Amino acid sequence: MRFSVHYVPARIVAARDISPTVRLIEIAPEGGAQSWTPGAHINLSLPIGDSGETRSYSLIGESHPQVYRIAVKRDDNGRGGSRYMHGCDVGARLNVSEPHNNFDLSWQGTHYVLVAGGIGVTPIHSMALALAKRGAKITVLQAARTRAELAFADDLSAALGDDIRFFVSDEGKRIDAAAEIAALPADAEIYLCGPLSLVDAFRKAWRDSGRPMSRLRSETFGSSGAFAAEPFKVRVPALGIEVNVPADRSMADALEDAGVAVMTDCKRGECGLCAVDIVSCEGEIDHRDVFLSDHERHENTRICACVSRVAGGAISIDTGYRTDTQQGVGF
Repeated sequence: MRFSVHYVPARIVAARDISPTVRLIEIAPEGGAQSWTPGAHINLSLPIGDSGETRSYSLIGESHPQVYRIAVKRDDNGRGGSRYMHGCDVGARLNVSEPHNNFDLSWQGTHYVLVAGGIGVTPIHSMALALAKRGAKITVLQAARTRAELAFADDLSAALGDDIRFFVSDEGKRIDAAAEIAALPADAEIYLCGPLSLVDAFRKAWRDSGRPMSRLRSETFGSSGAFAAEPFKVRVPALGIEVNVPADRSMADALEDAGVAVMTDCKRGECGLCAVDIVSCEGEIDHRDVFLSDHERHENTRICACVSRVAGGAISIDTGYRTDTQQGVGF
């Protein structure tokens, strides 16, 4: 069960590969595109699965009056959204939401550090261009497994010059989060997007340095975690329901398919709307969100159902949802 989001018909007007696995796509909504700010994303309603699926993609570049630009990394082991988008031709039709921003810039900083891992460069790209245009003090760290996967590296190099550095793991270069943070001025702000391992490393180093967590903002893919995705069971004792969660489906989606309402919005582990209470767990909880605090993760009393999973067992939760007969009436 999602908050009401307005969708309009749209069509793909341009598409091209910019790396071996990343495709740049331009989408023109009927009536024109709405303006947006760096870090924003759009939702696409895609005709995949039995009842369709929603996917979120960060917007690239600068706001344009006619089109939204996104970059989609193909994940052959994912839930099907990226494969669908890579298979679409120019002219294909879909439905697109208005832009939303859960990862916006403060515009109050004196020194900005932007960290991108893999396809996490998508929101960082728009932030970097906007900050460079304003003449802000900026450092960008972009990491990828191979040099060919450094999407938008030429664009960013042209805009930033020596203010961007690249880290290619296959060439033995990885970002040292602690060292990078130690070299920053005390009032620096940091914005991160990438796999959960990268985000967690910077969050830990930032916290250990004694810097205020309010100056660190992060976003992650929602598909990366400490364990490989595998099937597990989710039980809702209050409803007497047990649901199988396949490896390629989220807990929230599997519950919705079974008729159990779970509130969701971003579906990327950022907003926390889908967080439910954990009653018990048999196995390891794989927290893949960036909403819960480190303390909350350690306590294992809540889980973000849109992205987080269980490895090697089952979980019992309380969604707060009751049928009409269970809700009752009180005064």
